[in-house]
Amino acid sequence: MAVPIETIDLDVVGGDDVIEHPERLAESQKELGNQHFKARQYHKALICYSEAISFCPTSATHYGNRSACYLMMNKYQEALEDARKSVMLDPKYIKGHMRIAKACIALGDATAAENAISQAKEVSDDSSITQQESQLKQLKNIYDEIDKAGAKKDFRKALYYYDRALEVATACTKLKCMKAECLVQLGRYQDALDVTTETLQMDQNNADCVYVRGLCLYYQDNVDRAFTYFQHVLKIAPDHRKAMDAYKGFSKQLKVKKEEGNEAFKSGNFTQAYTLYSEALSIDPLNKVTNAKLHFNRATVASKLGRLNEAVSECTSALELDENYMKALLRRAKCYLDLGQYDDAVYDYEKAYQKDKSMEIKRLLMEAKLELRKSKRKDYYKILGVEKTASTDDIKKAYRKRALVHHPDRHANASEGERKEQEKKFKEVGEAYGILSDPKKRARYDSGQDLEECNDMSSNIDPNTVFQAFFGDQGGASAFHFGGGGGGGAGAFPGVFTFQFQ
Repeated sequence: MAVPIETIDLDVVGGDDVIEHPERLAESQKELGNQHFKARQYHKALICYSEAISFCPTSATHYGNRSACYLMMNKYQEALEDARKSVMLDPKYIKGHMRIAKACIALGDATAAENAISQAKEVSDDSSITQQESQLKQLKNIYDEIDKAGAKKDFRKALYYYDRALEVATACTKLKCMKAECLVQLGRYQDALDVTTETLQMDQNNADCVYVRGLCLYYQDNVDRAFTYFQHVLKIAPDHRKAMDAYKGFSKQLKVKKEEGNEAFKSGNFTQAYTLYSEALSIDPLNKVTNAKLHFNRATVASKLGRLNEAVSECTSALELDENYMKALLRRAKCYLDLGQYDDAVYDYEKAYQKDKSMEIKRLLMEAKLELRKSKRKDYYKILGVEKTASTDDIKKAYRKRALVHHPDRHANASEGERKEQEKKFKEVGEAYGILSDPKKRARYDSGQDLEECNDMSSNIDPNTVFQAFFGDQGGASAFHFGGGGGGGAGAFPGVFTFQFQ
């Protein structure tokens, strides 16, 4: 059982012995420390080893033991300092060299670890050297993989190797910051902040961690706050190249260019705004949040310029960068609606409603569904070849023209297939005129109300009756002569009437 430090009666040796025999007192403390160490009471062991060093500061073993204790407590920087002190006192102290290597590997310093192992080999062929060599080789191989992944900007793969590296270099602050920066590039901002928190709790002026936090803000389009972080980094470390590039380089350029685009848009100069937004998009391809907004801005401009297909494409690009970008989703839905692509419009509005069940989005969804239903019925305006704003006279003129073009008697000598097609079109022209020439029916048709009723009404319309009613009271050289009967001649519309030009 380990003996508590306070039970050691130093007076047994005598007051003069403290001065005359410090080695004996140091040895006693070392032995007591060893007992605590074996019992895994590392805090108590640390005190004993420190006492031993105070009595005999020229012993490599005392520093070596305290270094071992620090290693077990995961205090690698302190362990490294003591191990280096031990080999300064005794260059042939093999355990000191190995503890340097072990601490350096934990701290991620492969070069220093390699140097320590090389010096250890000059002193001894101890089997522990092979174990440290194996760990060092593993760490160096992982570093190589990180470099390869970084060169290809394969951040997912790099993250995998950062995790593997930290399993070996468990106390490497630099690796942790690099992992956090990798998480930023993957858009995992909260994870990046979590990784840096532990380091900043121990060292609030760690420039790399502060820089990563600035990046998190920058990539979330909080550029002004990001600037304050980058400025703080440059106060801590004036030569921090990444922070300098971010503050004076791409982040500032992006902010300025985006603001210039916004000003051009507000002044109504849409073409210039589009150009400025495009220039801003080329500055930093990795800033997904800001670039999503820039694509949305270009979509807004394209929509203002009547380039609806382009607006759809820009909204799609924005949603690829930020799938939860509601404004881009609603803008694309509206463009689909204006393009007459109602199925796509309904799909986008339904997706938006799943995310936000507000009354406004519900209204937009219902309107899109109505337009979709309307689109699946016959387009009587298209059949007559008129705009939806056509007047009654426009509709009459259009009917006159279309009815004469498609009347079956005019195609009596055509093939059977062509005759049937013209009969179908003649019928549709009559239906269109029957609906659109009646103000009440037209109003219901335009509003999309009573769609089934409109279909029933159109099915009850006899195109021949419409034709006769429209042309029957007209005389003159161009008058038509109707006759019933089913003579079935070549110029007959069976069972209804025939006509001829004079």
